[in-house]
This record gives sequence, C-alpha cells and structure tokens, in this order.
Amino acid sequence: MTLSVFIAVLFAAILHASWNAIIKFGDDKLQGMVLLSIAHGIIGLFMLILSPLPNITAWPWLIASVGFHLWYKLFLTSAYERGDLSRVYPIARGAAPLLVLVISSILIIDNITNKDIFAVIAIGVGIFILGIGVFKNKETIALLPFALCSAIGTAGYSITDGLGARASGDVTSYIGWLFFLDAVVFMLYAFFRKGLNILPKKSSVWVLGLIAGSASVLAYWIAVWAMTIAPIALVAALRETSVLFAVFIGIFFFKDSMGKSKIIASLIIVIGIIISRL
Repeated sequence: MTLSVFIAVLFAAILHASWNAIIKFGDDKLQGMVLLSIAHGIIGLFMLILSPLPNITAWPWLIASVGFHLWYKLFLTSAYERGDLSRVYPIARGAAPLLVLVISSILIIDNITNKDIFAVIAIGVGIFILGIGVFKNKETIALLPFALCSAIGTAGYSITDGLGARASGDVTSYIGWLFFLDAVVFMLYAFFRKGLNILPKKSSVWVLGLIAGSASVLAYWIAVWAMTIAPIALVAALRETSVLFAVFIGIFFFKDSMGKSKIIASLIIVIGIIISRL
C-alpha cells in the first residue's frame, strides 16, 4: 500500500468516526438508518447520472453488495436495540476485518504478505477489545449474535465492493449505483415496517442526517477506491480504525473515561497501523 493510499484510508476512517460522533438520532435507530439512506440515495443518483454504466462483469458483485448492506443494516439496528453503541460498534467493526482476512486468504483474492496479516490481526483484535465489556454484562450479552452477524455483512460488502469496483471500470459509477440501489431497498423495508412515521418531524434532524449521509458516502468512496489498488483485507482493517478515532473524539470532546482496556486496545491498534507501513 502506497503512502498516499494509506493516508487517504486513514482520512476516511477519521471522517467516518466524526460523522458518527456528531450525529444524534435519539432512540430510534431505524430512523437514523433511514436518514442516512435518503442521503445515500440522492447522492448516488447524481453520481450514476454523471458516470458511465459499470461494466457488465461488475453487476453480480453490485447486486450481492446491496444484499450484504441490507443484512448489515438490519442486524446492526437490532444490535443497537439491545445494547450500547460503545459495545456494539467495536464488536461489529472489529470482527469484520478478521473475517475479510480469512476469506481473502482462502479465496486468494489478493497477494497478502505476512506483514499485512499481522497488521490486520492486530487492528482487528484491538478494535474487538474496545467492546470486550459486553462479555461482563449479562444484560447486554444478547446483542452479541446480532453484532457478529452485522460483522458478516460488513465483511461481505467489503469483499464484493472491492472486487466489484475493480471490475466496474469506474469507481464513482459503481458507488453511485450501489448507494442508489441500497437506499431504494432499505427505504422499502423501513416504510413496510413503520410507514411514513419513520420520517423525522424536526428539520434539524433532517439536516444532521443528510450531512452525516454525505460524509459517509465520501468516506466509503475513498475506501472502495483504495480497494481497487491495494489489498482489500488491509484496506478493510485500516478503515475500521474509525473506532479508535471515535474513542479519541469521545475522550477529548465528550469527556469519556479512558480505562485500562481502552489504553491496551488503542496501543494494539496503533501497533497494527505501524506494522502496515513498515
């Protein structure tokens, strides 16, 4: 991975952590996903209009990715309904790069060096440790299978999007169709669940939702672009360092506590990042 790609992916991770920290969706997690999907759909529509059609070989990957994105959103929403963000998110995101690494190695998707393997494992384990408190809390352990299932979705769309973007011939076109189709599918599901009541009444919530959705599109475009020129497993792992940046944001801006487990986890993640650049 070149230095420019490395910096771009870390920027995407910071951007991802930032919009997650800024946005406040209240208790209705499904409504938060709906607002993100609306922004994704609008931006995706403009992207696909202004870009050529993806190559025909990319469409199977694109369709599979839409399915994985829906799977991810459904299980992540279910996990959030059963546990706290600070526990759900690290487990869901930490397991994903490890799954990507295993699948990439089995299918020989990329030429992954031993150094890259150690980096991915360190980052994944460090992120997972940030959410280790769920195992000590019997009231929230019910979220574990849902968080792990959402990780399967993340791993699935990371691989399909990396391969699909490589086959598409145009990353922007691929991302545009992905976000547009994903938004349509998820909106249909959300309206089936709750009807128009799922839409927020306050304009401030709309504004925050659309800003967050726009930032997430940019962050993911960078990640998928990076996957076209670097190993998918390594990009997926570096992208998940957003959890580390989210912890730092929480400590410096929201005065969250910095316990021993967070310090250890942060050091392991940083070691993983350093290894990826050696």
